[in-house]
Amino acid sequence: MATKNLRQRKGATPDTNVNNEQKAVDEHPAGEVQHGKATQWLRLILFVTYFYGCCITIAVTQFLGSPLYLINRDYFYAYMALTKQSFGLVITVMTRWWSPTVVRISGDASVAGQMRKTADGRVEFSFPDRLVMIANHQIYTDWIYLWWSAYANSPQMHGHIYIILKESLKYVPVIGTAMMFYGFIFMSRKMAKDQARLAHRLGKLRQVHSGPMSGTKGLDPMWLLVFPEGTNISDNTKPRSDQWAEKIGVKPMRHLLLPRSTGTFFCLNELKDTVDYVYDCTVAYEGVPRGEFGQDYFTLTSSYLEGRPPKSVNMYWRRFSMVDIPLQDHDSFEVWLRERWYEKDDLMEQFLTTGRFPANEVAAGDEQAVPKGVLNGGFIETEVKPAHWWEIGNVFVVLGAWALVANIAAKFWNLVVYGNMSGYQY
Repeated sequence: MATKNLRQRKGATPDTNVNNEQKAVDEHPAGEVQHGKATQWLRLILFVTYFYGCCITIAVTQFLGSPLYLINRDYFYAYMALTKQSFGLVITVMTRWWSPTVVRISGDASVAGQMRKTADGRVEFSFPDRLVMIANHQIYTDWIYLWWSAYANSPQMHGHIYIILKESLKYVPVIGTAMMFYGFIFMSRKMAKDQARLAHRLGKLRQVHSGPMSGTKGLDPMWLLVFPEGTNISDNTKPRSDQWAEKIGVKPMRHLLLPRSTGTFFCLNELKDTVDYVYDCTVAYEGVPRGEFGQDYFTLTSSYLEGRPPKSVNMYWRRFSMVDIPLQDHDSFEVWLRERWYEKDDLMEQFLTTGRFPANEVAAGDEQAVPKGVLNGGFIETEVKPAHWWEIGNVFVVLGAWALVANIAAKFWNLVVYGNMSGYQY
């Protein structure tokens, strides 16, 4: 759509532009705008109040717990994981209330038996508590659905997700500071500058601890989310990706960006002794026309204010063993990663052609791996929603506990001070 609009601006008449804009509105994958301007303003006020109210609560909770870093690092990391769980709940509830959509999930035989649908309609993953997750990048909010996947895991991993993201985001008020407490890894996209910082952060993720989060090997749970494409696909990034493919003499992607291998190669080498698997998720959004880009349709405004979220978010999962990934040299790994992306490109082609990724597969000889009655035509269909309605209150539990302790301390202080003064004889 953006590419078409660019061409229109070069030679179209004003009337043509108006008609094309109206056509774009009429042909939105999610249909017509569901809320008028007044309702949109009300939704915006409620959204901002809810989101930033929760974020400020989490930020205050983090600052109150920050002295733990000087007292006991293991308890500090466990405390910050609780605040990260809170944010995972915030975005889950936020999506449920303002941008509800169907999530359709399937995977190949490598993840058979690791995804099921619960009796109340939720999905439950049983992925390991330490993994590296790679995914294609379609729209700005891809990470919300991947973070929700961590929430839907058993045991829940939404307090142990780590994301590699661009450096400018750490300067976003309130949220940027919270992400630094979360241990997220900020990159300038220049490996010469980023390598030392990346090595430092990944070193922390492979340290052995003895605190409340640690497993049998003393390693904390960790889901590291990496977008090898480096950015989301758009009318600006796709031509550059195609030019780079031509320059290095490889076939360009039809529906994805060519993955960047250097950062992913470094991450996997740093973590290979503490992680057994890489989980790959291919994400697609229903209704995006062939050759156009999801980010032009599913903006924050359309999804959260106008009532036009994607009709469905589609996820196809695969798993790769670390021992099968060529991590001995960069060139071999670059070829391996590019081949996986060509496979993902074929998956996207199937999705654009049929409206579905492949159905769930079962490993040969393991027909019982997927419980009966949990699939809908070979897919798990669910929604982004909390397991219990009252979980949103968890965001305020820690701050409430601090307030209760402070209140008790203040009353005790008043009792001691004024109690002694009342007994003083003038």
